[in-house]
Formats: sequence, C-alpha cells, structure tokens
Amino acid sequence: MATEKPRILAFAGSARKDSFNKKVVRIAAQAAEGAGAKVTLIDLAEYPMPLYEGDLEAKEGLPANAVQLKQLFLEHDGLLIASPEYNSSITPLLKNTIDWVSRPAAGEGSLAAYKNKVAVLMAASPGGLGGLRGLVHLRAILQNIGVIVLPDQRAVSSAADAFDEAGQLKDAKLQQAVQGLGVGLASFLSRLGRV
Repeated sequence: MATEKPRILAFAGSARKDSFNKKVVRIAAQAAEGAGAKVTLIDLAEYPMPLYEGDLEAKEGLPANAVQLKQLFLEHDGLLIASPEYNSSITPLLKNTIDWVSRPAAGEGSLAAYKNKVAVLMAASPGGLGGLRGLVHLRAILQNIGVIVLPDQRAVSSAADAFDEAGQLKDAKLQQAVQGLGVGLASFLSRLGRV
C-alpha cells in the first residue's frame, strides 16, 4: 500500500525579489522534493497583511491573506524557513506572518497551525555570520509555539558572492549541506509517519 508523501511548506522571511534567503530555501526545497516530499514553495510578498493588532482582529477578523496562509500551514507537516537577519533578529515580515497565522479560529485549539509541525531553519546574509543570530530568535519563537525545530541548520555568510547565476551555491560543500536540510526534513517526516 503506497503512503502519501510528507508535505512541506517552504518560504523565506523576505519580500525582496532577489532575496538571498529565497535562493537558499529554493535549494533546500528542491532537495526535499528529490527526497520524496511534496513541497509547496511560497513567497510571503504575495500575502501582504497589516501589522498584527488585537483591536483590528477583534473588529475585522483575520485578513484574507492570513486565512490563506494559515490554511497552508495546517495542510503541511513540515516547514523549511529561510530567515534574513535584521539587526540581529528576524524580519518584521516573518514575525508578522507567525503572529497572524497563530490566531485561533472558532472551535480551534490554540496554535493549531504550529503544534507538532517540524521545521528546519536556514539563513543567508551578506555579513560574516550568515544570519546566525536571527536563527537563534526564530528557533526560540517556534519552539515556544509548539513547533519541533530540528537541530541541523545552515547560515550562508557573504551571501552577495555565494550564489552563481543559476541561484545555486558556488561552494559545493555548502550547496550539499543546504540540500541536506531539505533531504533531512523529508526523511524525518517520513520516519515519523507524518502522512
């Protein structure tokens, strides 16, 4: 009897068209697909939302894009997230997405879109640490809302010079390591039977 493929939602916490983080998450997502997962790669720029604010939610409910994003989170078993680093933390776009998606619908359990999801993190930055400091914050946020965050992660430093014209990493070992993140998540979800 064939089993359904694990489902992975992949995205970067950047709206920038030529984002280094969009490039790096695409590498991991392609590898996860190659390892047998069903991957949905989305661009958060296509889901604009106001800054989360409780009075706005009480008055108008969840924005349509928040509802769509939340449904995507609910439909997937795992998350591949590439997080840019802004001032040693995560981007406002990524935090706002996490906050809106966390809001419960009527009759729904707390943090339903996050509980027991499995995530793998990565970052790319022009700086020497590759966005590593922001990943510390993202890991803490996700773990506190019920996400299982796997320990393996990658931070691509000097990202302005790290990619070739095809969007692949010039350093073959680093390319393999980022691909390994996608393969590792797909494999972990398969072993868990998250299908």
